[in-house]
Amino acid sequence: MRETEKGMKTPHKKATGRQQTREIVDGHTLSASMRKKKISQKKQRGRPSFQPRRNIVGCRISHGWKEGDEPITQWKGTVLDQVPINPSLYLVKYDGIDCVYGLELHRDKRILKLKILPDKVPFSPVRDVHLANTIIGKAVEHMFEGDHGSKDGWRGMVLAQAPIMKAWFYITYEKDPVLYMYQLLDDYKEGDLHIMPESSNSSPKEREPEGVIDGLIGKHVEYTKEDGSKRTGKVIHQVKAKPSVYFIKFDDDFHIYVYDLVKKS
Repeated sequence: MRETEKGMKTPHKKATGRQQTREIVDGHTLSASMRKKKISQKKQRGRPSFQPRRNIVGCRISHGWKEGDEPITQWKGTVLDQVPINPSLYLVKYDGIDCVYGLELHRDKRILKLKILPDKVPFSPVRDVHLANTIIGKAVEHMFEGDHGSKDGWRGMVLAQAPIMKAWFYITYEKDPVLYMYQLLDDYKEGDLHIMPESSNSSPKEREPEGVIDGLIGKHVEYTKEDGSKRTGKVIHQVKAKPSVYFIKFDDDFHIYVYDLVKKS
Protein backbone atom coordinates (compact mmCIF):
# COMPACT_ATOMS: atom_id res chain seq x y z
CA MET A 1 0.00 0.00 0.00
CA ARG A 2 1.36 3.40 -0.90
CA GLU A 3 1.20 6.35 1.42
CA THR A 4 -0.81 9.26 0.12
CA GLU A 5 -0.53 12.98 0.57
CA LYS A 6 -3.04 14.49 2.91
CA GLY A 7 -3.75 17.52 0.76
CA MET A 8 -6.31 17.72 -2.01
CA LYS A 9 -4.58 18.84 -5.16
CA THR A 10 -6.05 20.69 -8.11
CA PRO A 11 -6.07 18.26 -11.06
CA HIS A 12 -3.71 18.78 -13.97
CA LYS A 13 -5.00 17.54 -17.33
CA LYS A 14 -2.80 15.21 -19.32
CA ALA A 15 -2.33 15.81 -23.00
CA THR A 16 -4.27 12.62 -23.67
CA GLY A 17 -7.42 14.01 -22.05
CA ARG A 18 -7.91 10.95 -19.79
CA GLN A 19 -6.74 11.97 -16.35
CA GLN A 20 -4.59 9.76 -14.15
CA THR A 21 -5.80 11.48 -11.01
CA ARG A 22 -4.04 9.16 -8.63
CA GLU A 23 -0.65 10.24 -9.96
CA ILE A 24 -1.54 13.81 -9.05
CA VAL A 25 -2.57 13.23 -5.46
CA ASP A 26 -0.27 10.27 -4.68
CA GLY A 27 3.01 11.45 -3.19
CA HIS A 28 3.38 8.91 -0.34
CA THR A 29 0.38 9.13 0.52
CA LEU A 30 -34.70 13.37 14.37
CA SER A 31 -37.51 13.38 14.26
CA ALA A 32 -39.69 14.66 17.17
CA SER A 33 -42.64 12.47 18.10
CA MET A 34 -46.05 14.08 18.37
CA ARG A 35 -47.07 14.82 21.93
CA LYS A 36 -50.49 15.28 23.40
CA LYS A 37 -51.86 18.30 25.16
CA LYS A 38 -50.70 21.86 25.16
CA ILE A 39 -48.31 21.39 28.08
CA SER A 40 -45.48 19.96 26.00
CA GLN A 41 -46.09 22.60 23.35
CA LYS A 42 -45.68 25.33 25.94
CA LYS A 43 -42.43 23.77 27.14
CA GLN A 44 -41.05 23.89 23.64
CA ARG A 45 -41.92 27.56 23.13
CA GLY A 46 -38.95 29.85 23.33
CA ARG A 47 -36.49 27.05 22.58
CA PRO A 48 -34.83 26.67 19.21
CA SER A 49 -36.31 23.56 17.64
CA PHE A 50 -33.96 20.87 16.36
CA GLN A 51 -33.53 21.03 12.61
CA PRO A 52 -32.27 17.80 11.11
CA ARG A 53 -29.55 18.20 8.49
CA ARG A 54 -30.75 18.05 4.94
CA ASN A 55 -30.00 14.82 3.13
CA ILE A 56 -27.35 15.86 0.63
CA VAL A 57 -26.86 12.49 -1.09
CA GLY A 58 -27.39 13.07 -4.80
CA CYS A 59 -26.72 16.80 -4.50
CA ARG A 60 -24.15 18.88 -6.32
CA ILE A 61 -21.83 20.72 -3.92
CA SER A 62 -19.05 23.26 -3.95
CA HIS A 63 -16.56 24.34 -1.30
CA GLY A 64 -13.13 25.71 -0.66
CA TRP A 65 -10.24 23.59 0.62
CA LYS A 66 -7.58 25.03 2.90
CA GLU A 67 -4.69 22.90 4.09
CA GLY A 68 -1.95 24.44 6.25
CA ASP A 69 -0.23 27.31 4.48
CA GLU A 70 -1.37 26.20 1.04
CA PRO A 71 -3.64 28.56 -0.93
CA ILE A 72 -7.38 27.89 -0.94
CA THR A 73 -8.57 25.78 -3.85
CA GLN A 74 -12.15 25.51 -5.09
CA TRP A 75 -13.93 22.21 -5.64
CA LYS A 76 -17.24 21.07 -7.17
CA GLY A 77 -18.64 17.59 -7.13
CA THR A 78 -21.50 15.17 -6.56
CA VAL A 79 -22.32 13.48 -3.24
CA LEU A 80 -22.68 9.80 -4.08
CA ASP A 81 -23.38 8.20 -0.73
CA GLN A 82 -23.48 8.54 3.04
CA VAL A 83 -21.67 5.79 4.95
CA PRO A 84 -24.17 4.02 7.25
CA ILE A 85 -21.65 3.08 9.95
CA ASN A 86 -20.32 6.65 10.02
CA PRO A 87 -23.11 9.02 8.90
CA SER A 88 -20.79 12.03 8.99
CA LEU A 89 -18.71 10.46 6.21
CA TYR A 90 -19.73 11.00 2.59
CA LEU A 91 -18.40 9.59 -0.66
CA VAL A 92 -17.88 12.33 -3.22
CA LYS A 93 -17.02 12.35 -6.92
CA TYR A 94 -15.35 15.66 -7.70
CA ASP A 95 -15.41 17.13 -11.19
CA GLY A 96 -12.26 16.24 -13.11
CA ILE A 97 -11.12 13.70 -10.52
CA ASP A 98 -11.35 9.99 -11.25
CA CYS A 99 -11.06 8.59 -7.73
CA VAL A 100 -13.78 8.73 -5.08
CA TYR A 101 -13.06 10.76 -1.93
CA GLY A 102 -14.35 10.05 1.57
CA LEU A 103 -14.85 13.25 3.57
CA GLU A 104 -16.77 14.42 6.64
CA LEU A 105 -18.26 17.35 4.77
CA HIS A 106 -19.88 19.01 7.80
CA ARG A 107 -16.97 18.43 10.22
CA ASP A 108 -13.71 18.70 8.34
CA LYS A 109 -12.21 22.10 9.16
CA ARG A 110 -10.30 22.13 5.90
CA ILE A 111 -13.61 22.43 4.03
CA LEU A 112 -14.66 26.07 3.71
CA LYS A 113 -18.09 27.48 2.82
CA LEU A 114 -19.81 24.25 1.83
CA LYS A 115 -22.69 25.04 -0.53
CA ILE A 116 -25.48 22.89 -1.90
CA LEU A 117 -25.82 23.84 -5.55
CA PRO A 118 -29.21 24.16 -7.29
CA ASP A 119 -28.12 22.31 -10.41
CA LYS A 120 -29.27 18.72 -10.57
CA VAL A 121 -27.17 15.67 -11.35
CA PRO A 122 -27.90 14.84 -14.99
CA PHE A 123 -29.75 11.55 -15.39
CA SER A 124 -27.67 9.12 -17.39
CA PRO A 125 -29.41 5.74 -17.79
CA VAL A 126 -27.47 2.56 -18.48
CA ARG A 127 -28.15 1.72 -22.12
CA ASP A 128 -26.91 -1.88 -21.94
CA VAL A 129 -28.09 -3.51 -18.71
CA HIS A 130 -26.86 -6.96 -19.77
CA LEU A 131 -23.33 -5.67 -20.38
CA ALA A 132 -23.41 -3.78 -17.08
CA ASN A 133 -24.32 -6.96 -15.22
CA THR A 134 -21.65 -8.85 -17.14
CA ILE A 135 -18.69 -6.66 -16.15
CA ILE A 136 -19.58 -6.23 -12.44
CA GLY A 137 -17.41 -8.47 -10.29
CA LYS A 138 -15.08 -9.30 -13.16
CA ALA A 139 -11.32 -9.02 -13.38
CA VAL A 140 -10.48 -6.65 -16.23
CA GLU A 141 -7.67 -4.95 -18.07
CA HIS A 142 -8.35 -1.23 -18.48
CA MET A 143 -6.41 0.59 -21.18
CA PHE A 144 -5.11 4.13 -20.75
CA GLU A 145 -3.18 6.27 -23.18
CA GLY A 146 0.45 6.80 -22.27
CA ASP A 147 2.45 9.98 -22.69
CA HIS A 148 3.54 9.09 -26.21
CA GLY A 149 0.27 7.76 -27.56
CA SER A 150 0.88 4.15 -26.56
CA LYS A 151 -1.73 2.27 -24.53
CA ASP A 152 -0.96 0.90 -21.08
CA GLY A 153 -3.07 -1.84 -19.53
CA TRP A 154 -4.07 -1.65 -15.85
CA ARG A 155 -5.41 -4.85 -14.33
CA GLY A 156 -8.20 -4.45 -11.83
CA MET A 157 -11.73 -5.39 -10.84
CA VAL A 158 -15.11 -3.83 -11.59
CA LEU A 159 -16.79 -3.58 -8.18
CA ALA A 160 -20.27 -2.15 -8.69
CA GLN A 161 -22.44 0.34 -10.50
CA ALA A 162 -21.91 3.71 -8.85
CA PRO A 163 -24.82 5.22 -6.91
CA ILE A 164 -26.51 8.37 -8.25
CA MET A 165 -24.33 8.51 -11.39
CA LYS A 166 -25.69 5.28 -12.84
CA ALA A 167 -23.67 5.26 -16.06
CA TRP A 168 -20.47 5.11 -13.99
CA PHE A 169 -18.89 2.09 -12.32
CA TYR A 170 -16.65 1.59 -9.31
CA ILE A 171 -13.32 -0.01 -10.19
CA THR A 172 -10.00 -0.60 -8.45
CA TYR A 173 -6.57 -1.70 -9.69
CA GLU A 174 -4.01 -4.25 -8.56
CA LYS A 175 -1.19 -1.69 -8.54
CA ASP A 176 -3.31 1.11 -7.12
CA PRO A 177 -5.93 -0.27 -4.70
CA VAL A 178 -8.08 2.81 -4.27
CA LEU A 179 -11.65 3.42 -5.42
CA TYR A 180 -12.05 4.91 -8.90
CA MET A 181 -15.11 5.43 -11.09
CA TYR A 182 -15.36 5.54 -14.87
CA GLN A 183 -17.97 5.17 -17.62
CA LEU A 184 -16.79 1.65 -18.28
CA LEU A 185 -19.47 0.65 -20.79
CA ASP A 186 -18.15 3.30 -23.17
CA ASP A 187 -14.59 2.07 -22.60
CA TYR A 188 -15.68 -1.53 -23.27
CA LYS A 189 -17.38 -0.63 -26.53
CA GLU A 190 -14.34 1.41 -27.59
CA GLY A 191 -12.05 -1.55 -26.94
CA ASP A 192 -10.40 -0.03 -23.86
CA LEU A 193 -11.81 -2.50 -21.33
CA HIS A 194 -11.19 -6.23 -21.59
CA ILE A 195 -12.72 -8.90 -19.36
CA MET A 196 -9.98 -11.29 -18.20
CA PRO A 197 -10.66 -15.03 -18.59
CA GLU A 198 -11.35 -16.85 -15.34
CA SER A 199 -9.05 -19.65 -14.28
CA SER A 200 -10.30 -23.00 -15.52
CA ASN A 201 -8.70 -24.71 -12.53
CA SER A 202 -11.01 -23.19 -9.94
CA SER A 203 -14.71 -23.64 -9.40
CA PRO A 204 -17.01 -20.72 -8.47
CA LYS A 205 -17.12 -21.96 -4.87
CA GLU A 206 -13.32 -21.85 -4.67
CA ARG A 207 -13.11 -18.43 -6.24
CA GLU A 208 -15.46 -16.71 -3.83
CA PRO A 209 -16.98 -17.60 -0.46
CA GLU A 210 -20.74 -17.88 -0.54
CA GLY A 211 -23.04 -15.26 0.95
CA VAL A 212 -22.50 -11.72 2.11
CA ILE A 213 -21.11 -11.61 5.64
CA ASP A 214 -21.08 -8.20 7.26
CA GLY A 215 -18.93 -9.18 10.25
CA LEU A 216 -15.98 -6.99 9.26
CA ILE A 217 -17.96 -3.81 8.55
CA GLY A 218 -17.24 -1.25 11.27
CA LYS A 219 -14.10 -3.03 12.43
CA HIS A 220 -10.99 -0.97 13.08
CA VAL A 221 -7.87 -1.89 11.16
CA GLU A 222 -4.20 -1.04 11.59
CA TYR A 223 -1.51 -0.96 8.94
CA THR A 224 2.24 -0.75 9.51
CA LYS A 225 4.05 1.29 6.88
CA GLU A 226 7.56 0.61 5.60
CA ASP A 227 9.07 3.15 8.01
CA GLY A 228 7.49 1.34 10.97
CA SER A 229 4.81 3.95 11.63
CA LYS A 230 1.21 2.85 11.88
CA ARG A 231 -1.98 4.12 10.30
CA THR A 232 -5.45 3.25 11.53
CA GLY A 233 -8.78 3.10 9.77
CA LYS A 234 -12.15 1.41 9.56
CA VAL A 235 -13.86 -1.07 7.26
CA ILE A 236 -16.82 0.85 5.83
CA HIS A 237 -18.32 -1.29 3.07
CA GLN A 238 -18.46 -4.80 1.63
CA VAL A 239 -18.59 -5.37 -2.12
CA LYS A 240 -21.71 -7.39 -2.92
CA ALA A 241 -20.29 -8.85 -6.13
CA LYS A 242 -17.14 -9.98 -4.29
CA PRO A 243 -17.97 -10.54 -0.61
CA SER A 244 -14.32 -10.94 0.42
CA VAL A 245 -13.53 -7.42 -0.84
CA TYR A 246 -14.05 -4.40 1.41
CA PHE A 247 -13.66 -0.63 1.37
CA ILE A 248 -11.36 0.86 4.03
CA LYS A 249 -11.17 4.51 5.06
CA PHE A 250 -7.94 5.41 6.87
CA ASP A 251 -8.02 8.24 9.40
CA ASP A 252 -5.18 10.16 7.73
CA ASP A 253 -6.35 9.87 4.13
CA PHE A 254 -9.42 10.87 2.12
CA HIS A 255 -9.01 8.09 -0.45
CA ILE A 256 -11.09 4.92 -0.16
CA TYR A 257 -8.91 1.80 -0.24
CA VAL A 258 -10.11 -1.50 -1.63
CA TYR A 259 -8.74 -4.77 -0.22
CA ASP A 260 -9.51 -8.46 -0.26
CA LEU A 261 -9.60 -9.22 3.47
CA VAL A 262 -10.24 -12.94 3.04
CA LYS A 263 -7.17 -13.93 1.09
CA LYS A 264 -7.20 -17.51 -0.12
CA SER A 265 -4.08 -19.62 -0.05
